[in-house]
Amino acid sequence: MATDAVSNKPQFTLLESTKNQYWQELADKSGELIDSLAEQDARLLEAVLGASDFVAKQLLRNPHWIEVLLSEHGVHTNPDLSQYRAEITQVLAEVRDENSAKRVLRQFRNRQMCAIAWRDICNLATLQECMAQLSDLAEALILGARDWLVEEMKPGSGLPMAEDGSEQQLLVIGMGKLGGRELNFSSDIDLIFCFEQHGNTQGGRRSLENQAYFIRLAQRLVNLLHQVTADGFCYRVDMRLRPFGDSGPLVVSFQALEDYYQEQGRDWERYAMVKARVLGERCEQVSQLKELLRPFVYRRYLDFSAVDALRKMKQMIAQEVRRRQLTDNIKLGQGGIREVEFVVQSLQLIRGGREPSLRCQSLYLALEELQALGQLSAIHSQQLRASYDCLRRTENLLQAIDDRQTQTLPDNELDWQRLCQSMGYDSPQALREAIEQAMRSIHSIFLDTIGGEEEQEEQASWSQLLWQSSDSELALSVAQEALAEPESFVKALQGYQDQCERRRIGPRGRETLDKLMPALISDCANYGNAVQVFERVSKVLEQILTRTTYLELLQENPGARAQLLRLCQASPWITEQLSRFPILLDELIDPVLLYNPTALEDYPSELRQYLLRISEDDVEGQMEGLRQFKLAQQLKIAAADVTGVLPVMEVSDHLTYLAEAIIEQVVQLAWDQVAARHGAPQQLEPGETGFMVVAYGKAGGLELGYGSDLDLVFLHKAIVGQTDGDKRPLDTHHFYLKLAQRILHLFSTRTPSGILYEVDMRLRPSGASGLLVSELERFGEYQTQEAWVWEHQALCRARVVYGDSELTAGYNQIRQTVLTRGMDEATLRDEVVKMRAKMRDHLLDTKAEVDLKQGIGGITDVEFIAQYLVLKHAPSNPELCRWSDNVRILEDLAAAECLPVAQAQALINAYCELRDASHRSTLAGQGYRYPEAVTGAMEQVAEIWRGVLER
Repeated sequence: MATDAVSNKPQFTLLESTKNQYWQELADKSGELIDSLAEQDARLLEAVLGASDFVAKQLLRNPHWIEVLLSEHGVHTNPDLSQYRAEITQVLAEVRDENSAKRVLRQFRNRQMCAIAWRDICNLATLQECMAQLSDLAEALILGARDWLVEEMKPGSGLPMAEDGSEQQLLVIGMGKLGGRELNFSSDIDLIFCFEQHGNTQGGRRSLENQAYFIRLAQRLVNLLHQVTADGFCYRVDMRLRPFGDSGPLVVSFQALEDYYQEQGRDWERYAMVKARVLGERCEQVSQLKELLRPFVYRRYLDFSAVDALRKMKQMIAQEVRRRQLTDNIKLGQGGIREVEFVVQSLQLIRGGREPSLRCQSLYLALEELQALGQLSAIHSQQLRASYDCLRRTENLLQAIDDRQTQTLPDNELDWQRLCQSMGYDSPQALREAIEQAMRSIHSIFLDTIGGEEEQEEQASWSQLLWQSSDSELALSVAQEALAEPESFVKALQGYQDQCERRRIGPRGRETLDKLMPALISDCANYGNAVQVFERVSKVLEQILTRTTYLELLQENPGARAQLLRLCQASPWITEQLSRFPILLDELIDPVLLYNPTALEDYPSELRQYLLRISEDDVEGQMEGLRQFKLAQQLKIAAADVTGVLPVMEVSDHLTYLAEAIIEQVVQLAWDQVAARHGAPQQLEPGETGFMVVAYGKAGGLELGYGSDLDLVFLHKAIVGQTDGDKRPLDTHHFYLKLAQRILHLFSTRTPSGILYEVDMRLRPSGASGLLVSELERFGEYQTQEAWVWEHQALCRARVVYGDSELTAGYNQIRQTVLTRGMDEATLRDEVVKMRAKMRDHLLDTKAEVDLKQGIGGITDVEFIAQYLVLKHAPSNPELCRWSDNVRILEDLAAAECLPVAQAQALINAYCELRDASHRSTLAGQGYRYPEAVTGAMEQVAEIWRGVLER
């Protein structure tokens, strides 16, 4: 059966034709070179040309490589990592720009891949040697590219240093087959990036936080390896195995890595971490990282839970194989490469906590240790290794044909002949039989070790019959058995089915929908208002019908589906948010996180972490990231709200602190963008902006609701002069005007996730006709000399939400001065009453049964009472200017005996009740229209209003 890989026996007609065609093309380009080859070298070259289109095309583009490949240090030697590293360092030494680096790296990679394919095809190296060389080559390219980028970035950013003065390094964790030094020919590389300690870069033109520096480095590294150019690519880089996957930061510190795996690491991540290996030289940091990860991967006890987890993973893979109709797949199919990995890694996970020898990344080494420990019999160990070798060699040769990632056996005669030549089989039939025998052997051992035969098909449930029925009478009879309102439910279901029929879903989406809907219908039946719940959920489903990933998320994750129903049942507003922004469905996966809003003080840091994964140069990405963060956080707040986790006062606190974190980030982004173009005002200290944002209204009073806009005023320090930009300097006021315009642009531009916030600037000096941003001193003059009474009322609910301490102190002094000036009491009362009547005339919702905000005794009346009393009594009681929120203002009024305690408490109680009702009505999709029994509270407010303002 076995034949020499370069012999002409047996004859394969298509293979011979392909060899001859490539040989002739090569001879036409480099006849002298071809003619000078020794007979044995010519036979080797001929075999390679026939077996690999990739190698043939590379040699046609670079004929001079043939001499290099056939030289003493070419295909006849087996290079290792140190040789690859040395060569890459040498070829990159003279490179000065990124495009040249890409070209050099790709050409080096392609030449070495040709050499490895040559050795494999012609049996000049063993399978393990070839896999080790592929892994070493990848490692050398990754580390060489990383080190070149570090040097390239050094003039601008310097080097990252920890607080203790130690230099920090980007550590690259190779996962999967790269981690085990068993990479296949055209594999993706799965990587995780991390670093030891936080700190800042030193020695460059601009200092960066270490994490920001490493993220920028990692982004450039991925691009250097991943991007397709005229020379191809180095590797497809997959970063989804990092903490939090695509939504997580690209690079994390050791501490963040440890926290994630301790608190949130999942079973499949343990499985993946078995093969994790830090690329590069061994050092103290690497040892520290290994010890940090070990408790997560290997339990101290015998961990048989790993078997069940891996069994479930195998079932998911089997479902995916069926769904994608994968046939002849030697990796994912029954008895494929993945089953060998499952057998070995499950046993490693079970006993690795007690047996240090099992904590290895290499599958071959693990097989030896398992046999030595008696966990696998010698026969099973030998069968697994031989069968695994057969499949991995087939995989390598398949991928070497066209440098294409595939594990599917050929569907054409030529490629079967190519495999037979290299693997030494007389016919495709003989090779197929050997592969099938190997897969049968693997699957038998897999069942002995892991178990988990395919689940039996369940009988069709009532919800399946209801979903699949096209007969209205049959559907109704089925619904009557399980639902309280069968006619209404069937009508709603058929309406949704009509929507589905009119949409182009595609076969994959249709199959997923047919699995999802029976489960969802059954879930809806558990609610007393099943029809309403289904109608709301179907609005969300209508928006994701053509987005199969989201359908699969709900189909495969019962927990996420349960949260969707729960939230839709509780709130039409949440339903609307989920239907408008399906990306929020990702938040449903983990109920612990969903119903646990971010701590108030953590919103700024959470937002910074969220944006770190987006390139600083990607302005649109940053804008979309801000919106997605806001939507996700609002959903968490709303979920905690409707389930009673947060009382009303804390809901507003969370919405307000979220807005403040976003304001801070928007100002910083706008500053960076404007300063990059025009420079910054020269008189500022490092880190100072000389800019301030003042919030009025609900944002100023820490009383934001869902969907509230932001009433903002922009102020800046009085600075004379220009910015320090080299090309387009501006006078400082013009600079701050540009900054304000940019801030408004970042807030108001509509992206796929909508706008960030509606921003109302009408409370600035002179309103809509005034300057967009004013000097702080000019603002003070306006407030003392020109402002109307209603503007002083607004000042009661104003506070600084962005600005340095000096500016904040200056603003607070102006506010204190204005509010304590005093004015004629009758004039003040008359102005307040007239303004309230004017607002009610313009803003009252006449269609509402009750308008909680503008109605008599509503929220605005409470606010006006508090503002009037502050303006009246602050001249003799300056402490009334301390707070900007109504509750504490009313408490201070009572403490200063400016308002009877009983009335103050009644106003506070009514105000909280009305605000709670307004939150409820928003979540119920009713705005400020709330027909429930809040009239008692409003009557109390109206009575106090008459006593205070209509005497």
